[in-house]
Amino acid sequence: MKFQKSYSFFLKSTALLFSGVVLLSLTSCKSVSTADNKVQIWLTRGDESVKLQQQTPISFVDTSNNFQNIEIDDSQKFQYVDGFGYTLTGGSVEVINRLSVSKRKALLNELFGKDKNSISISYLRLSIGASDLDGEVFSYDDLPQGQTDPTLSKFSLARDKDLIAMLKEILVINPKIKIIAAPWSPPVWMKDNGKSIGGSLKPEFYDIYAKYFVKYIQGMQKEGITIDAVTPQNEPLHPGNNPSLLMVSDQQKDFIKQSLGPIFKSNKIKTKIVVYDHNCNKPEYAINILNDAEANQYIDGSAFHLYEGDISALSTVYKAHPNKNLYFTEQWTGAKGTFNEDLNWHTKNVVIGSMRNWSKIALEWNLANDSEFKPHTPGGCTECKGAITVSDKENFTRNVGYYIIAHASKFVPANSQRISSNQTDNLSTVAFKTPEGKTVLIVQNYNKTDENFNIRYKNKTAPANITGSSVATYIF
Repeated sequence: MKFQKSYSFFLKSTALLFSGVVLLSLTSCKSVSTADNKVQIWLTRGDESVKLQQQTPISFVDTSNNFQNIEIDDSQKFQYVDGFGYTLTGGSVEVINRLSVSKRKALLNELFGKDKNSISISYLRLSIGASDLDGEVFSYDDLPQGQTDPTLSKFSLARDKDLIAMLKEILVINPKIKIIAAPWSPPVWMKDNGKSIGGSLKPEFYDIYAKYFVKYIQGMQKEGITIDAVTPQNEPLHPGNNPSLLMVSDQQKDFIKQSLGPIFKSNKIKTKIVVYDHNCNKPEYAINILNDAEANQYIDGSAFHLYEGDISALSTVYKAHPNKNLYFTEQWTGAKGTFNEDLNWHTKNVVIGSMRNWSKIALEWNLANDSEFKPHTPGGCTECKGAITVSDKENFTRNVGYYIIAHASKFVPANSQRISSNQTDNLSTVAFKTPEGKTVLIVQNYNKTDENFNIRYKNKTAPANITGSSVATYIF
């Protein structure tokens, strides 16, 4: 993991913030007499005074005003959404399992359930083997130094038994949840430096490593867990993590077209192959692979993080290959960040930004850790803050990452479709049409003061107000 870019551009809000999202007192406005004229509102304020709380609904009215307009046009349709969520690391599983039986069950239902008290996470990312937020480094085929296992006879998912058990519980709560998985490192005996940190995959092990992916996917399927997609490598240009691997674009291209793609095909593996899985400053990494016709045939799309670069990089790749999907797979909130800064930056960039740039998913990084930001590997991220902090067997805290994702996951289920909504100087927006026909609008106010605006939809107007440095979701 790399440290989050500076939030110095944020203004420190010292202004007195007024009431959350209010029904405007427009004496000349008359409510439109329709059965569906009410707009539900859920609000989170950067000052933490309101966190994902339902507000007084507003109504569509038949009169005009001088407010800025957020125009929603559901005739302009874009990508379908697979979901919103987090990475379920081995460390997340470890700390969630420290909770009492009743607290643990309640938390899993709150995170993955569909009732009014749940945030309805619909997408998870897993590590293939250990990530840096596991308690120790491991692969599924670890051997004494100097040994190799070209037949993968010692391959075993035993180290993931607790993760697998929790995934089975989650699948009972939400059987349709989708999963993408990525390795942080191959087994070290496949690497040119023989270490968990850095090094590159030896070309002579390309086929064997592709079969390692097959064994993982098939092994998880035997447990009732479908892996919808994989990336060949998490952060392939960041070989300093523990574990990690350097895999430059041409290496990944060759691995896919020579080994991973053909071996998936010969084994009838339907799991999607998604390339890159790293920062938005290098869209050329993905484009280089997608430009290769031989590799392209096996690839579903590309994945991005935003520790460097701009979220518009996803659109750069989309314009080069509009028939390929985009995925936003990771962004961490840190120990030194503030709730206000993280809520607004992440909502603007990770949730709204990724969706407006064609992503099918928006994932924050780690689901859960303890109050010391553990567990992590030696050399792994020491400041990554989970969406949940587990402090003891009866207590957990919902952190900013929880609310960043919840403003989308709770209201925008899988198979929703992004529709058109405009932006204004201070308001970032994204809109969706859900499978049930609801319209969902997410608005983030980057201004430190209140913003008045209209929701304009099918020639109807709903006057609204959002407090400074806040996020609101509107449903109608």
